[in-house]
Amino acid sequence: MKKFECAAVVPGCPWHTRSDDEADLVARAVDHMRQTHGETVIRETMVERIKAAITDEKGKAA
Repeated sequence: MKKFECAAVVPGCPWHTRSDDEADLVARAVDHMRQTHGETVIRETMVERIKAAITDEKGKAA
């Protein structure tokens, strides 16, 4: 199981999500960025930051 914590990208945000599929995590994170943080354009650099912040359940980089 992999995990994404928004605080790794947006300090102070408590939102997080888990999935076995990295693409699913990225999609959820992008949706969260749009809905919660008002991001209208998700640049490739943001997607890269999201991917880099994904960890496995043991806390190691995925």
